[in-house]
Amino acid sequence: MDELIREMRNGSRVALSRLLSEVENHREQAGEIVQQLASCVGEAVRIGFTGPPGAGKSTLAAAYVKRLLREGKRVGVLAVDPTSPFSGGALLGDRVRMSAIATDPGVFVRSVATRGDLGGLAEAAGDMADVLDAAGYDTVIYETVGVGQSELEIVQYADCTAVILVPESGDAIQGMKAGLMEIADVFVVNKADREGADRFASDLRAAMHLKKWENWTPPVVMTVAVREEGVDEFRAQVNSHLDYLRASGELERRRAERVRRRIQKHVEQKVLSGFWTAERIAKLETAIRMNRSPLEITGELLRGAR
Repeated sequence: MDELIREMRNGSRVALSRLLSEVENHREQAGEIVQQLASCVGEAVRIGFTGPPGAGKSTLAAAYVKRLLREGKRVGVLAVDPTSPFSGGALLGDRVRMSAIATDPGVFVRSVATRGDLGGLAEAAGDMADVLDAAGYDTVIYETVGVGQSELEIVQYADCTAVILVPESGDAIQGMKAGLMEIADVFVVNKADREGADRFASDLRAAMHLKKWENWTPPVVMTVAVREEGVDEFRAQVNSHLDYLRASGELERRRAERVRRRIQKHVEQKVLSGFWTAERIAKLETAIRMNRSPLEITGELLRGAR
């Protein structure tokens, strides 16, 4: 592992790929790897792309990466795909749609399987982003799987979150009540050449007044990602948000909160994985056969765990 880390730090993409595989597939070793890389982590900006399926997240992300490359940035992309029912791996659909940038030496695109995670990201996403950060990538982009309004986990990983919508997304005012809409730092109305796009964007802007935003009100940007229209404005709004985060101290607070949540999640996973011993499972089955109250059984199991 030490040799792989040295090779990765020296620019080896093969070593980087192997380390990412270790972090994704062998979660028990992930902590050791991330710990060794801790002193090299913290420079990369992390941007999330989320929204409903078919909104054009991959296309917009690819166009955005092109802008970053022109600025001389190195970009790592974690494209989260549904899990294959056969191999357990990612279906690679996002990587196919990002083929225009995937071969650029300044870009590293990695498809990541959700493996049952319902929050739109994979469990290992934060640790994999740390590896890309340590490898010297200036920006790490998360693209969520596109499962709809349950994709709230992205806010725990990204410095800036872009919610990608299309004119067919529905009533913007009604949508503001949903959690997916409340995590946006930038709204993007993609496929803006479609009928109703102007009306939808206008309704979305009007809906901003129904929620009290703290200091930063998410802008609404219109794009046609397939033609790379509006991408420059989108890039400018992301930069404005990042400038606001740095100037206000919010960036540091968000990153500290991100670390806290990841620690909590790791602790919960470790505690849960060690809780269901054979003895407790047998006790549970016996209690169920005796038709005892679920609350009573839960209390007894937890008292035994102290």
